[in-house]
Amino acid sequence: MADEHKNTILILNSGSSSLKFGLFAPGYEDEEQLLSGSAEGIGRESGSLRIRAADGTVLREQSPVLESQPDALRSLAAALDEHLRTSPVAIGHRIVHGGPHLRNHQLLTPSVLDQLAAAEHFAPLHIPLALTLVKQAQEIFPQIPHFACFDTAFHNTMPEVATHLPLPQRYFEQGVMRFGFHGLSYESIVHRLGTAVPERAVFAHLGNGSSVTAVRNGLSIDTSMGLTPTGGVPMGTRTGDLDPGVLLYLMRSEGLGVDALEALVDRESGLFGLSKGESDMHQLLQRVAARDAAAVLALEGFCIAVRKFIASYAALMGGLDLLVFTGGIGEHSAEVREKICAGLSFLGLDLGDRDGKLMVMRAEEELQMARHCRRLLGTLSASGAGVEEE
Repeated sequence: MADEHKNTILILNSGSSSLKFGLFAPGYEDEEQLLSGSAEGIGRESGSLRIRAADGTVLREQSPVLESQPDALRSLAAALDEHLRTSPVAIGHRIVHGGPHLRNHQLLTPSVLDQLAAAEHFAPLHIPLALTLVKQAQEIFPQIPHFACFDTAFHNTMPEVATHLPLPQRYFEQGVMRFGFHGLSYESIVHRLGTAVPERAVFAHLGNGSSVTAVRNGLSIDTSMGLTPTGGVPMGTRTGDLDPGVLLYLMRSEGLGVDALEALVDRESGLFGLSKGESDMHQLLQRVAARDAAAVLALEGFCIAVRKFIASYAALMGGLDLLVFTGGIGEHSAEVREKICAGLSFLGLDLGDRDGKLMVMRAEEELQMARHCRRLLGTLSASGAGVEEE
């Protein structure tokens, strides 16, 4: 391992069925990525793992199926040892939700892990998987600090009127509030824009999970997701916003309990439910091209919901200076972007983009996490105590 590649930080970005990762070293002005990769479709026959060096060389490829995220992590650790002969000095973990008491990026201490376990009900699709991965990573790399990077942290700047749900105050005091998610993605966009961040922007992170956020002067002031990542626009398998009376109806008419309702709203709905069985946008667009009515309905429902949030946030801010698309769908599907923007010409948004109001930017969650972890590592080294980012 070359001397210039010491002090590396390994970043683990855990999703509900995926694991993205990157290895970063201190660069001249920013973090330098030495290695990247992802495990996609974990637990499916189409699942695969690919690890690349900085020059794009594929170091390891495994297919078809990976049974779990720890399986992918073990393959990653083997690749680090085989190809780079290095061990990281710290590991950063993306944590989707930390509940009401864990809102800032910080060192993963036993106390923090206990608080995360107590907050599982806030994000049952994500937190248990994240905790399993943290445990596995601590077993593989036991002598180094592990940091939690929370997807909710970016939204700590939302005003009180945006965080409060229209429920009795006692529930807010229990942590029933709008948290917001995809914060690491949004942070990375703000970082890249730098001084070019306009006063009034809307960021749309569109993927299997999707959200839209109003950003004023680089700060989150409102966002589509709420207490959990289930709220907002319809997603791959999640409902998005739903009349609560629907849940009451299902409880009364079908006798559905908590687990059945959770499975329905998180795993069986959204694009999957509307299209009669397809959650992947690429496949959905192929069905739309073949004039499949259910697929057309799903696509229209998704694009209209995103469009409505964009327009409402423009109204909230008194106008719109910039719209940014990011995430897998937002970055790669021109057709979806076109359908969303088709009804937004009154905001000066069109495909010609003569005024520079529309941008497509790559989500750089792992790089943003590396920045946070490097700062936290420096603070930890200086103080010798637990650290929490301001």
